[in-house]
Amino acid sequence: MTIYNEKLQYRCTIIRGKSKNDLDSLLSKYATIIQEICPCSKEDFKKQFNEKLSKILNSSKKTLDNHRTEIAGKLFGMFYTDVNETVYPSERTLRFLNSQDQPEFFKDICSRFQFPNGMDSTATLVKRVNDNISFKPFAFILEVLSIADKKGFNISKNEVAYFILNSLQVLQSKIQPDDVVNKIIVYRNNDIKVKVQTQGKETSYSMQHITEQLNLLELANLIRIEKGILFLNPLEKKAITYIRSLLNKKLAFDFLNYDLKDIEGRKKLFFDWQLYFAQIDKQGVNLFDTSVEAIQFNIKRKSKEGIDKIQLGDDGELFVYNYEKDRVSKYDSRLVNKVLMLGKTRGLGYDIQSIVADNSENSEFVQYIEVKSTIRISVPTQTEDGWIDSVNLTRNEWIAAIQHKQAFSIYRVYFTPEKVIIYIIKNPFEKKTNGSLKCTPMNYRLDFSPNSIDSKIEAIQT
Repeated sequence: MTIYNEKLQYRCTIIRGKSKNDLDSLLSKYATIIQEICPCSKEDFKKQFNEKLSKILNSSKKTLDNHRTEIAGKLFGMFYTDVNETVYPSERTLRFLNSQDQPEFFKDICSRFQFPNGMDSTATLVKRVNDNISFKPFAFILEVLSIADKKGFNISKNEVAYFILNSLQVLQSKIQPDDVVNKIIVYRNNDIKVKVQTQGKETSYSMQHITEQLNLLELANLIRIEKGILFLNPLEKKAITYIRSLLNKKLAFDFLNYDLKDIEGRKKLFFDWQLYFAQIDKQGVNLFDTSVEAIQFNIKRKSKEGIDKIQLGDDGELFVYNYEKDRVSKYDSRLVNKVLMLGKTRGLGYDIQSIVADNSENSEFVQYIEVKSTIRISVPTQTEDGWIDSVNLTRNEWIAAIQHKQAFSIYRVYFTPEKVIIYIIKNPFEKKTNGSLKCTPMNYRLDFSPNSIDSKIEAIQT
């Protein structure tokens, strides 16, 4: 049995990202670019990613390279390169583009993340392996928070930093979560304050790797941090329970299988790691979707555990439907019955039928609304540098936009912990024509006849 010596401190860094809000906003930017340019060659990817991101962010080449390789690539695992040096979107990116669930994306990262990892340089990685680092930080943190919650108290950011994320023995998986909680209790009973401090460095440097990891947990909607105190989100019980369960399992990626002294061994390691991290957690993925109720968790009011999850699209449609009924009612309550929710009617190309409801002569003209919903932790703001967002439209939806023109609108709904925001895009077809928005066809339908068939294979079932 190892005696826990919390004073053995060890700085175990991760890739330096951006602020929590920036990471939330960058995800959509990266995904849009990757969807548009992949698959492509490694060289084309490097060139096109930088070119497209430079039109959004006014940054130097060095900064653009960092966005591509460090954040989108290593930290987010949004793309991977195969043996032919062709770059593809990762499973995580493809799922996000389909679900528009940003916390789900970060939950998957929290599930797959480990120390050591292939995000580090070779020298750092060798040091981690030689120092016997073997750790799942997010599973451990969630387990500690859960134990403390049952004991009736909360853990501070400084305590997570000192007793977990900067503790050598914890990082070596020699210490159990119960031992950490008991040690924190001893320090509190003796009124001993703790703080991670690197000699000769500012506090921001000392805590950077701590903040980066806790940012990911917050973006995953698994915790909230208020005044330096961490709170578990009880409405994410299934995801939290699953990630906690990973603590007792071996690291999914074993670095001891590779010869770090050999160049080819190192190349294979980094190649295999990016393939591993580009995949989603197949077991946990069905537990990671985020409900609107869960995103609106507020530590200042009690919340029931295990609220049923409502499909994001349905919740967005219901929100807009109620908004439109209220808007029309304020204009003329007799016209409320003209607001119809039609999202379940196949082939229309829009979700809600409403009316103009203003003081013009067109006040009772029909309006067609297509609702596109997403969930994110931070509130989107159009004033942030290079703000951009994307939605996917079906063929029927785009035809409806062309057909109805000024009578067609897209309502982009953002569910966040703080508020719900709707951005209304009227007449997207006209905006596409005048260049104020971009519409890119992403799918191709291939129709073939007997003349195009080269061969036929029949397999007899035995």
